[in-house]
Amino acid sequence: MIKEEIIITFGEHLRTLRENAGLTLRQVANSISIDTSLLAKIERNERQPTKQLIKQIATFFNVDERDLLDELLSDQIAYKILGDDANLEILKMAEKKVSYLKTIRNV
Repeated sequence: MIKEEIIITFGEHLRTLRENAGLTLRQVANSISIDTSLLAKIERNERQPTKQLIKQIATFFNVDERDLLDELLSDQIAYKILGDDANLEILKMAEKKVSYLKTIRNV
């Protein structure tokens, strides 16, 4: 049987972590020292967390910080492509440019 990959946004992932832990928005917000309304906006994908906040979230929920950062970056890329109505072929071009930029930075 093939396992289907579930795609969710950073905010949806954060909400799932919180709900699976049986915690309220207020409890999590207080624990990571942010305003409850900001946390709610992040969960609704209306605001994006800072890298520092992602670190706090990862520590609080005991999850991999790199995974959260990757998830957020993939959201940012997806929203950019969607907002600019760009062709998905741009991802292949971006992948080639990343490889190129890695080579010239290591010179």
